[in-house]
Amino acid sequence: MNGRLQTEARFGVASMVAPLRRVAMRRPGRATLAADPARWHYAEPIDPDRLLRQYDAFAACVAASGAEIEWIDGAGDDGLADAIFPFDPSFMTSGGAILLRPGKALRQPEVASHEALYRRVGVPVVGAIEPPGTAEGGDLLWIDDATLAVGRGFRTNQAGIDQLRDFLSPLGIEVRAFDLPMWQGSAACLHLLSLVSPLDRDLALIYPRLFPVALHQSMRERGIELLEAGDEEFRASGGLNLNVLATAPRRCIALDGFPDTVRLMQEAGCEVTCFEGDALCIPCEGGPTCLTLPILRDHRSSALKTIP
Repeated sequence: MNGRLQTEARFGVASMVAPLRRVAMRRPGRATLAADPARWHYAEPIDPDRLLRQYDAFAACVAASGAEIEWIDGAGDDGLADAIFPFDPSFMTSGGAILLRPGKALRQPEVASHEALYRRVGVPVVGAIEPPGTAEGGDLLWIDDATLAVGRGFRTNQAGIDQLRDFLSPLGIEVRAFDLPMWQGSAACLHLLSLVSPLDRDLALIYPRLFPVALHQSMRERGIELLEAGDEEFRASGGLNLNVLATAPRRCIALDGFPDTVRLMQEAGCEVTCFEGDALCIPCEGGPTCLTLPILRDHRSSALKTIP
């Protein structure tokens, strides 16, 4: 064999639930703390002190899970209020990263910081979504390590989906598109992952009233048990009770304040760690999954790699 064998994989994701080993995050800076709610479609003005305390508590939960955190540069005021939610501007695969092109135009400049991150941490970029394509990470769902479900809606369009297919087909990954509902219109943030959070290879939390029928059928056919969250907490959280970050199979981080949703997961055998997010997440339409960008999940697709 030519080259030397890397004994520990440093990147690779083809699962939503395999143990999270390496993740990128960005601390809130002035761009977020002084954000104009009307411009960024936030539900209310930011409370800087409470937001920062809640962010630090969330970051501690991620670190306690055993994941190594790579910090995205957010020094100075770059005006990118949403950049604390790094899940959307790029996407990790078993072969490297794909730079996405957010459908929310205010977020498109974030992509450059993700490209810089990957250069710094040694992750190859295998493609970039180009106009007129749009795609956001919140619309991308690993069903298994060879199947990616994509939500087609206001944030991810058909041109973006076609480009994703071109990038992922050489990796043996099938891309399947599913239409999302209108819900509250184009200004609101409704991703596919607003409606589903995988908790294990055979378990997921969903909101059934808005969930795509064909995807529901496909997941059931694969033997995935679907836990159905109720209406009251979905409305009260703006859908963020569904935004659950799996750090390992049946181990997850969720927003505090939604006991019925937490109980549903616990009764299915999940260990749930909760953090307060009423100042960090609820006003800004982003939950624990959105606050992270997985770089490495420890699964069979994260095979040993050869370095020339």
